[in-house]
Amino acid sequence: MKHLYGFMINLQFFTMIPIPVEIRMDDDHLKKAVKTFALLGLFQGFIYSLTIFILFYWTPLSNFAIAFILWLVMILLTGGIHLDGWMDASDAYFSYSSIEKRLEIMKDPRTGAFGVVSVIVLLGAKFLFIYEIVSGITLTSYLLIIILPFLSKGLMGLLLMTVPLAKEEGLAYHFRKAGDSSMRLVYSVYWIGITGLVSLIDFGTLFPIMIMFIVVMVCFILLRSKTVKWFGGITGDVLGASVEGVELMLWMTIWLLHYSVMV
Repeated sequence: MKHLYGFMINLQFFTMIPIPVEIRMDDDHLKKAVKTFALLGLFQGFIYSLTIFILFYWTPLSNFAIAFILWLVMILLTGGIHLDGWMDASDAYFSYSSIEKRLEIMKDPRTGAFGVVSVIVLLGAKFLFIYEIVSGITLTSYLLIIILPFLSKGLMGLLLMTVPLAKEEGLAYHFRKAGDSSMRLVYSVYWIGITGLVSLIDFGTLFPIMIMFIVVMVCFILLRSKTVKWFGGITGDVLGASVEGVELMLWMTIWLLHYSVMV
C-alpha cells in the first residue's frame, strides 16, 4: 500500500492528474515515491502511446494534427513542471556566472531570454521528431514510446540519489533525504523486467531499447559530472532540465531508428 501512496505522490507532484487523497509527506512515503519514479514514467508512456493509437485509428485527423495533440498532451499532463526547470537551468547556465549566482538565477521566478529561446528550441525539435515518428508509426514505435519516459524518470531517480545536492532545501533535498542505496537495485529490476516484457510482445524492440538505454547511460555519465561543475550539484530545476534534455535525446533516437529501418 505504501508503494501505491508513493506512486500517488508522484502523480500529485509531477502530473496534473487530480488525486483527491491527502498523503503524509514523511520519509517513508517519499522513499516509496522515489522508488516509483520509473513506474510514473511507464504510466506516462502508456498514455502517450494510447493517445496516438486512438487518434490514428479512430479519428480522421492527419499525422500533423495527431503529432500536435500528442505534443500538447505531453505538456498538459506534466503541467510543464520539467519545462520550468529547463528554462530556469538554461537561464542560469547561459549567464556564465559563478555557481552561487546560477543558483540565485534559478530561484528567480522571472524567465530570461535564454530560457525562452531554449524552450522554443526544445519544443520545436521535439515536435519535429514526434511528427516524423507518427508518420511512420509501427508496433515497435508504440512500445518504444512507452519505454521513453520510463527511462527518463529512471534517470531522474539515479541522478537524485548519486549526485551531490547543490543546496539543502527544496523538493530535491526532501526526496533525496528519504532515499537510500537500494534505489539502484530497484531500478535495475524495473529495467530487466520491463525490457523482458516488451521483448516478449515484440522481440524486434530489444535492440532499439538497448540503444535507448545506452543513450540514457551516456547522458547519466555526462550529467553526473557536469551538474556539479555547472550548478554545484542537483536541484529540482536541474533534475527537471535533465528529464527534458534526456527525453529529447530519446525522441531523436527513435526518430533516427525509423530512418535506419530498425523500427
